[in-house]
Amino acid sequence: MKKGSDYIGVGVGAIIVNAQGKIFLAKRGKGARNETGKWEFPGGGVEFGEALEQALVREVKEEYGFDIEVQELLDVVNHIIPDEKQHWVSPTFLCRPKGGTPRIREPHKCDEIGWFELDEIPEEKLTIASRKSLESLKKLNLPLSTQSAQSS
Repeated sequence: MKKGSDYIGVGVGAIIVNAQGKIFLAKRGKGARNETGKWEFPGGGVEFGEALEQALVREVKEEYGFDIEVQELLDVVNHIIPDEKQHWVSPTFLCRPKGGTPRIREPHKCDEIGWFELDEIPEEKLTIASRKSLESLKKLNLPLSTQSAQSS
């Protein structure tokens, strides 16, 4: 039995914002479980007995080789992909990079990575879950950079 297909899967997502207010995105590769070729806020599946935050830290380290600090829950989205007959429930957390340099460690799952200004995010090319979480982020209207947060 496969999570997300045979039963509802639980995945976590990270909106990782660096000190300059840029947001980390990854482009899903051919070996990704779903929505190949789409950009996303990184994350992955939660394993049995694993806390959501632990899963997120583990997934980012495994796939992109850097450490993050999970700050707070942003939203929980229904990630339903009718064309692929998949259903996921995906909590998304606001996070900060904590150490290391992002790199693609699983090239079969990821084609490209990058840091984007909020207004540069290719919304029409995002995964379903990432589009929903981006809407939630925009509604908060938070200052994204630590520099602007400190000066205000």
